[in-house]
Amino acid sequence: MFKLKENGTNPKTEVVAGLTTFLTMVYVIVVNPVILHNAGVPFNDVFMATIIATVIGTLWMALCANYPIAIAPGMGMNAYFAYSVVGSHGHVSYTTAFAAVFVAGIIFIILSLTPFRQKLIEAIPDNLKHGITAGIGLFIAFIGLKQTGIITGDKANLVKLGNLHDPSTILAIVGLVITLILFARKIHGALFIGMIITGIIAFFTGQLKFDKGIVGIPSLPHFMIVNPISAFSDVIHHSLYAVVFSFLLVTIFDTTGTMVGVAEQAGLMRGKKLPRARRALLSDSIGTTIGAVFGTSPTTAFIESTSGVAAGGRTGLTTTIVAILFIISAFFSPLVNAVSGIYAITAPALIIVGSLMIGNVAHIKWNEIDEAFPAFLIILSMPLTSSIATGIALGFISYPILKIVRGKWRQVHVLVYIFAVLFILQLAFVPQ
Repeated sequence: MFKLKENGTNPKTEVVAGLTTFLTMVYVIVVNPVILHNAGVPFNDVFMATIIATVIGTLWMALCANYPIAIAPGMGMNAYFAYSVVGSHGHVSYTTAFAAVFVAGIIFIILSLTPFRQKLIEAIPDNLKHGITAGIGLFIAFIGLKQTGIITGDKANLVKLGNLHDPSTILAIVGLVITLILFARKIHGALFIGMIITGIIAFFTGQLKFDKGIVGIPSLPHFMIVNPISAFSDVIHHSLYAVVFSFLLVTIFDTTGTMVGVAEQAGLMRGKKLPRARRALLSDSIGTTIGAVFGTSPTTAFIESTSGVAAGGRTGLTTTIVAILFIISAFFSPLVNAVSGIYAITAPALIIVGSLMIGNVAHIKWNEIDEAFPAFLIILSMPLTSSIATGIALGFISYPILKIVRGKWRQVHVLVYIFAVLFILQLAFVPQ
């Protein structure tokens, strides 16, 4: 099934690679529920929804596409869901927000079955793509810093340095330093191991308690969306078009870019083409749709899959092992629930992931104002407006305007002009 010999690997190598990938990305079952719980979503529902979406998306990738690329709810999109969508746009509830995720997932599946997804990726300028990734990184790092108390709100200067004598803030700084040291030493699973060490410190300092034990029987989450028709009507009623588009756009770029990057590292590319690309691209769209039904934000291909590839993973057997390990992790809900209440344990992961994402600024053409400023506007506005959608909108509006002014209007794809007009209408007539 996995064609191990053809791909130059063996069962032992694939199992080790699967374990390696799991350790580098298992932090998602802690961080994702913490973020979405801030939006009012029941913790246990998000915990199980995270595992369900991860297992389904990853198994699709393993069994249908035969790639060592894991799928899980993406960092950044969960923050956008919790801090920008829920409560905004006419006091949107989390169930309505999941309707937008569901609709985006359905559109995502349709696009994945057609050539349009590839055309859309090619139409969007590279500098806007880099700006979106970097902006999301800055956004989630900012959230992590606020959650830990390292920075706090300030009327005069928006933010200021927090109380560094607070025990929880001290714990967060210690956890961040420990995790950074592990990263610097290139230890696989640095984020997860950093959480464990920080959790142990929290336990002995009395900040972490296991009142409900460590292991428990998993329970299925409640369905958030039962009727697909009502999901579409909710999006129309609350004018969540920009939200759907933001979910769609970011996951398209994030997943496709990650898939190509991991495939190149594994030597699975054939020239500039990814074999079985359509089946692979369906994995995150299916994961997003099913994840929304159970109660989690959009899924994406995880860049942490590169750790498994570095360990020798070349086939879907690697990701099958990842899926199995996530199923086993469902029995540790009480442990994750206890840890989730302490931001000092989970927030350092957001800060570090954000720092990795903002590295995309290195690829932006800063010496060309018509390329640099739209990307800069995206990066600046995402954390300041607490909205990924707003950042994308401002970037898409400013890009064609600057190109027209410089006489380069022919370089802009017609789709970018269409998106620019739609975003102008959205910002002008839809309450933000």
